[in-house]
Amino acid sequence: MTTLRALIAAFLVVATFGLSVAKLPPAAPLDDKAKAAAEEKKAKDAATAEAAKAAQARAEDRVAARYIAEQKAKGRMISPQMGSSAMAAASPAATVKGAAPTAAPAKK
Repeated sequence: MTTLRALIAAFLVVATFGLSVAKLPPAAPLDDKAKAAAEEKKAKDAATAEAAKAAQARAEDRVAARYIAEQKAKGRMISPQMGSSAMAAASPAATVKGAAPTAAPAKK
């Protein structure tokens, strides 16, 4: 009996929610001032995200340089492997469309 009551209560909640959402008026179109404010906010958010991305890259470079220096002090030679973004920045030919990727020589 309690399962039936729970099902009826859930149905009533869903039906009430559906009716209330259906009665809401459609969103009003934005005026020119609101559009300009939205574009400005979008540009500001993009600039903030770009600054955060640059700060993250600088932090990663500092950590990698510190690690390499520590390993060199211990006498271990480290050959850092560059990520996809560093490789693209180092090799502009890799970003050109139609350019054949360079393959590493096969080990025998």
